[in-house]
Amino acid sequence: MTPAARVQSAIGLLDQVIAAAKGQGAPADRILSDWFKASRFAGSKDRRAIRELVFAAIRACGPVPQSGRAAMLRLAQTDAELGALFDGSGYGPAPIVPGEPVAESGIAPAWLTERLAASGVAGTEAEALLARAPLDVRVNTLKASRSGLTLPVAAEPTAAPDGLRLAPGTPVEQWDAWREGLVEVQDTGSQLACLAVGARPGETVVDLCAGGGGKTLALAAAMANAGVPEGRLIASDTDRQRLSRLAPRAGRAGATMIETRLLDPGRELEALGDLAGMADAVLVDAPCSGTGTWRRNPEARWRLTPEALDRLVSTQARLLDMAAALVRPGGRVVYVVCSLLDAEGPEQLDAFLGRNKGFAVAPVAVPLAIARGQGMRLSPFHHGTDGFFIARATSPC
Repeated sequence: MTPAARVQSAIGLLDQVIAAAKGQGAPADRILSDWFKASRFAGSKDRRAIRELVFAAIRACGPVPQSGRAAMLRLAQTDAELGALFDGSGYGPAPIVPGEPVAESGIAPAWLTERLAASGVAGTEAEALLARAPLDVRVNTLKASRSGLTLPVAAEPTAAPDGLRLAPGTPVEQWDAWREGLVEVQDTGSQLACLAVGARPGETVVDLCAGGGGKTLALAAAMANAGVPEGRLIASDTDRQRLSRLAPRAGRAGATMIETRLLDPGRELEALGDLAGMADAVLVDAPCSGTGTWRRNPEARWRLTPEALDRLVSTQARLLDMAAALVRPGGRVVYVVCSLLDAEGPEQLDAFLGRNKGFAVAPVAVPLAIARGQGMRLSPFHHGTDGFFIARATSPC
């Protein structure tokens, strides 16, 4: 493919990404993956270049662009070489017409930029939300140790006890170390959030919103995979497809202690009734806006609306109250969201404490994290991790 043809292909893909964002369709990664599979004419260098163009254009736009071309023109305004490829030659884009629409720059749609600023995220700290993320892995201590592990490339230890940092794009899943379950891809911030649970062998721990099980696997390692009768680790979720991904991951990791439970939305406690008042710890890794993960999913900021945020806040509150019903006296509820919005972080925690009298905030020893309200925050700008709010509350005895 010529450079101009790559630009035109990226414009077409951006049109699909924009439509998907407006209609809550497939994420950009999947759209690109499907297109690459169907477009055999695009070689590896073409695919790499097109991918970089698409995501650079997404990052360059604040509000949702009018079109893929408008998004690419925004990027071209800061790249003269890119602008020169709009020449109408071959399969390239048509020449630029004076006055045609150009997407707006910015961090996010205006309402969301304002919410971030009110939550203490503005200027260079907000810009860091759209930088390219590193690739982190967690060494699985059920099978290996960070100090004794040999990988095909050099890796830098992170602040997480078992974390290693690699260059973006490193093909980890092609390594024997990954296939054998010695390492698991997991952002350092996510690893540090797991430390806040303080899971220990012999405890009963519930991962209430387990999803694909990344944090569940870290908890199993922290608990030394010591299952019944020594301890229990229950991974639950309402999403059957996401929860189904845990079994093969757990098998690869050698985490045999994990129990999974599929929950019925709105009736979750029915499937967890036997655990009411029994859990030593409940991790609430709640559905959230994902503002802390824009480095990996920059188009996610086009999908969020004020109404959707309100629904997420309501869901988080319900999950926290559910967790309060599951913990034993003196047990702990650990609340984690990959968001930097105060509505989902300190304000949500304060509301939980107001509804659940007797629960008290407990200190969380999370490396790097800084205080935000009564909890702790990790951010891309300050810590080089995904953005997280982390808090722990202890049940009255």
